[in-house]
Amino acid sequence: MSANELSPFALLSLSDKAESVSFARGLIAAGFRILSTGGTAKHLTEHGIVVTPVADVTGFPEIMAGRVKTLHPRIHGGLLARRDVQSDVLSMVEHGIADIRVVAVNLYPFSQTVEKGAAPAEIVEQIDIGGPAMIRAAAKNFQHVTTLVDPADYAGFLAALPAGPDLAARRGYAAKAFSHTADYDARIASWFDPTSTRESFIEMASLRYGENPHQSARLVRRPDEAPLGGWETLQGKELSYNNLIDADASLALVAEFDEPTCAIIKHTNPAGCASAPTIHAAFHRALACDSTSAFGGIVALNRGVDAQLAETLASSFWEVILAPHFTDEALVILSAKKNLRLLRHSGGPELPAWTSRDTCFGRVIQAADPKIELDPLHLDWATSKRSPELAESLVFAWRICKHVKSNAIVLAHGTTAVGVGAGQMSRVDSVRIAFEKMQRAYPDGVEGPIVLASDAFFPFRDNIDVAAEGGVVAIIQPGGSRRDDEVIAACEEHGIAMALTGTRHFRH
Repeated sequence: MSANELSPFALLSLSDKAESVSFARGLIAAGFRILSTGGTAKHLTEHGIVVTPVADVTGFPEIMAGRVKTLHPRIHGGLLARRDVQSDVLSMVEHGIADIRVVAVNLYPFSQTVEKGAAPAEIVEQIDIGGPAMIRAAAKNFQHVTTLVDPADYAGFLAALPAGPDLAARRGYAAKAFSHTADYDARIASWFDPTSTRESFIEMASLRYGENPHQSARLVRRPDEAPLGGWETLQGKELSYNNLIDADASLALVAEFDEPTCAIIKHTNPAGCASAPTIHAAFHRALACDSTSAFGGIVALNRGVDAQLAETLASSFWEVILAPHFTDEALVILSAKKNLRLLRHSGGPELPAWTSRDTCFGRVIQAADPKIELDPLHLDWATSKRSPELAESLVFAWRICKHVKSNAIVLAHGTTAVGVGAGQMSRVDSVRIAFEKMQRAYPDGVEGPIVLASDAFFPFRDNIDVAAEGGVVAIIQPGGSRRDDEVIAACEEHGIAMALTGTRHFRH
């Protein structure tokens, strides 16, 4: 086609102006006139491109600081007109509607604005209205109009001219366009309401397999989320599905604590956890809880790894080590373990506000269980005996218990877990398992008082009887059972202090 007054328009409205100048020149060479708006028109004009402003076609200026500019029949008529329907063509002539054959649009940077922590008013202004409307209109009319939303498609489109692109290609561009606007709207919906199920995802990696080799798996994230929640891989093999699940569990646990803390995770459960004056001491105390189960686990630390700790870590087999930083010397030492994954996390990760799980019934979504804020100085004691000197240890065990699969029991001495019972159908079995773990780890016994935390109420006093036999002197639990009086009476009988939190922490 020749470039004359009757040449069709290519409408360009671009937030991402990558390749826009070369694309516009290619369009002009192919016989198109450039129709454009605001910032795009200015950008192209500055590069010597002849542009027809949208206002020249609509006969109406941009208004409301650019909020309204392309929402006009002379634009949308050109996008929606069926060139093989005579009445549509006559309407175009009668009303002076632009003959638009190509639409290249990408949308306001909504997600980028959210990610930079902008104020709500600024975020709202990045909700594109005219852009999605043009994209959808043009894509609906794919038989006559080509819709491009990705600069990576410009070169292929130009290469297909002057004869093309063919109908199949235009249909493919339309599919991509509708996917683009659907993702965009999903991000906006999720910002307004985090429980929105209209989620869109960006694929980050294809994993070797899922929980088992016969299951496929991918790592994806929502467009407004930071990759890996702010983690950076420093070395080692690719992270597997199980690595990612366990790493997430370990990071969530150490995030509960401000003091130097180490968590060792195996199959999402803590094999050990301890807080101490130094991260070195925290690691050794955490490992002592269940060194057998810890083998091949995930180590998460909320303090950095130096050469001394790296030497200790390198003497055992771990799948992943997470820490807020590693010294250069530590990295050299750990680099000898070629397959060991080292992840540097942000140090103060913001955990997700909502969690979800897919079921055969549909997706279940819930507010995340927030970080525990429990003041050791103001515990609610249910028994006549009170043990304020053990309050810190009780709260420590309570924090860990939240991250253990229910039915969950944690035994602690000071700020060291000494026994963990996880994932049993019977709570009293979890109590027994916790003591079995403690007896294996400390065959000569624990020197000092032992406290017990339970993630949910005790349904029967048998749990208290077993705890008393094991030497527990103080218990923390939510309360709320119909047999609370019976359970409290059992504590009184055994001389055990009991504090109630009123909050359950089931973890299924």
